[in-house]
Amino acid sequence: MSVLELEHEGLLTVDLGAIADNYTWLRARLADGCRCAAVVKADAYGLGVSQVAPVLYRSGCRDFFVATLAEGEELRALLPADTTIYVLTGIRPGCEQRCAAANLIPVLVSTEQLRQWCVHTGTDTRAAPCALKVDTGMTRLGMGADEFARLLQAPELLTRANVQLILSHLACADEPEHPQNPAQLAAFNEFVSALRRISPPVQASFSNSSGICLGDAYHFDLARPGSALYGINPLPGSDNPMRPVVNLRVPVLQQREITRDCAVGYGATGSAAAGSWLAVVRGGYADGMLRTQSGRGRAIAIAGDEKIAVSMLGRVSMDTCVFDISALSAAQRAQLEVFELLGDDWTVDDMGAAAGTIGYEILTSLGRRYGRRYR
Repeated sequence: MSVLELEHEGLLTVDLGAIADNYTWLRARLADGCRCAAVVKADAYGLGVSQVAPVLYRSGCRDFFVATLAEGEELRALLPADTTIYVLTGIRPGCEQRCAAANLIPVLVSTEQLRQWCVHTGTDTRAAPCALKVDTGMTRLGMGADEFARLLQAPELLTRANVQLILSHLACADEPEHPQNPAQLAAFNEFVSALRRISPPVQASFSNSSGICLGDAYHFDLARPGSALYGINPLPGSDNPMRPVVNLRVPVLQQREITRDCAVGYGATGSAAAGSWLAVVRGGYADGMLRTQSGRGRAIAIAGDEKIAVSMLGRVSMDTCVFDISALSAAQRAQLEVFELLGDDWTVDDMGAAAGTIGYEILTSLGRRYGRRYR
């Protein structure tokens, strides 16, 4: 791929076929009777919901999760009417009717939210469908055990609120041996059993991407993978069973031979010895190359048909990064036009680890200055 194909600022290629294959892999591992949803919040983890969601629909997905009302409205316009769309962070006061009008299901987290949902979307006997989130140990959004116990004393509210789904979220699913997992499972089973004594048809959702890999007991009626769809490893420490989804290539802006020992980058935190060769490439922290990977990041230099792993030098700047290309021969440097910042050889998980974070943050931070190509 020549520098001219990079549209000057870089090219982010999203493999939609890989997303479809990842969805199929996850769905195949679910217990009988468990449906596989897809989490497409944050613009499908930064990769473009308008492109990603229809592919997932064509792969058989009919249940989708977003984070906000606006995301839900956007997704509703993209997908056929037979999809169910859940809004994970609930609904803000005054937006209940707007949510119901868009045929979205909010995930409510308190008794007061249930009451307001009934007031604003209900008939005399029944509100629009909603979901209820309970806290089993994540200590984030959700109804705690004490409030839930009080709610069970008001069965008429539960019936009128039209709760279709109860859900919770695993905190340590990516650590299969963590004792928090079975503790949360036991708590969730208690919540589900208690609610079903009042509302027998209610369904349950517990597993995220890594939760699917914990086994059938965690699957319930609806699993909701997110990150694994986009190539992030649901089994850290093991080989990644997911197909890579993103490839990011950027142009080389300058090659430099260093004739005397010198410092590199802001704060003079990097250094180059005399005789070194450096490459300055497009892509900085304004483009998702997190500053925290400064001095620890890597990339793949592409010289003709050869790929050579190289190390980052100094701090990431807003628009550029510097890499040490001293290992390249003169002939390789003459062919060097492109760096692969993300791909099969340096994945979003690899970059996340180098930056002291996770692949999720890498994906959702990728900037808008890159050209994008979907295949």
